[in-house]
Amino acid sequence: MVIREFEGKQQASDYQKFRFEPSQEVIDLIFSYLEERFSKPYGLAVDVGCGTGQNTRILAPYFKKVLGIDISEAQLEEAKKATGSPNVTYSLCPAEEVPVGDASVDLLTASVAAHYFTIEPFLKEVDRVLKPGGCVAIFTFTTSIEVHYKDFSEQMTQVLAEMIDSLVPYKHEKLRHLRNGYKEMYESIPYPDKRRIENIVTKIRMPLSRLLGFFQTLPMFPIYLETKPEEAKEMIRTAEERFLRLMGTSSRETEVEVWLKNILVLASKPQ
Repeated sequence: MVIREFEGKQQASDYQKFRFEPSQEVIDLIFSYLEERFSKPYGLAVDVGCGTGQNTRILAPYFKKVLGIDISEAQLEEAKKATGSPNVTYSLCPAEEVPVGDASVDLLTASVAAHYFTIEPFLKEVDRVLKPGGCVAIFTFTTSIEVHYKDFSEQMTQVLAEMIDSLVPYKHEKLRHLRNGYKEMYESIPYPDKRRIENIVTKIRMPLSRLLGFFQTLPMFPIYLETKPEEAKEMIRTAEERFLRLMGTSSRETEVEVWLKNILVLASKPQ
């Protein structure tokens, strides 16, 4: 079953504006793994569930060709608007039907997306498209997000945790993969050469306004907004007031430091 949670044009626009690129540490771990199995130049990379292309564009300098695929036309429209490279193309299709030939892909990635895939057919498709020795890298940040600001980090983090808790009734069942740290996905990969890395911490400085914008890109929030619009708007307004009060400022452009915990699953198809 295909899960569609990012179809709206406004949500796609917000996703492009507020979502973060993968951390350099995650990218370095992926390419260190890839370099052990392939020599440069690399041929083809496929970014599955590419959304608005943050991860897809990062791959461009390393490969002759990069293909980003997604089931959301609105997301792909935003990806195509962004400054890109001539070797990057996009295609509208599900994760379980990658439009490339057998044994043609050096690296297949899925950034903050794989928890929505149907695992068995997705992994079957991964096996079809990867070259012998080809690698798959599946990664995401968790909802254990910390907000740091002067001596008020604990209180700031608590405000965000309460915001995330308010979305629990709107979580899709597939998010269990995110909650269990992709363990089920890792165990389902049939390759003996695989590893799962937890607690890769990314620290990002940003204005409070961007943190609030990022929160509204979480997949549960648009459902909350549609179901209880006034309650959802009031939650954002109240949270902003609490943040500003703790920070002792009236400016939404005051910077905070957000700490994300990442999970990375790597695997290589046998030669």
